[in-house]
Amino acid sequence: QVQLVESGGGLVQPGGSLRLSCVASGSVFSNSAMGWSRQAPGKQRELVAYITTDGSTKYADSVQGRFTISRANAKNTVYLQMNSLKPEDTAVYYCNRNPPRWTWGQGTQVTVSS
Repeated sequence: QVQLVESGGGLVQPGGSLRLSCVASGSVFSNSAMGWSRQAPGKQRELVAYITTDGSTKYADSVQGRFTISRANAKNTVYLQMNSLKPEDTAVYYCNRNPPRWTWGQGTQVTVSS
């Protein structure tokens, strides 16, 4: 079973930046499209970005131009660079295979507030 460990969240002011990381155990990472999702209080989890095995990316309209997803297959790691953060980006952020198939990790909390 693949285990996912997210990190890099925190408290940041509007307009600030954070870089999230997600490490996946096992040997299937390089053969898997990966996605970052987020869940705000009282809302459903939503996919914000994904990256295919060949590096193609796609973003939700709400983060397009501000977030960048990338991957390092040698490290079994997927990243989410988040710039120009807004209060509405506040959520717990999770990674998973895309479409989701593995057990969700604990996520990492991102809070954007002044």
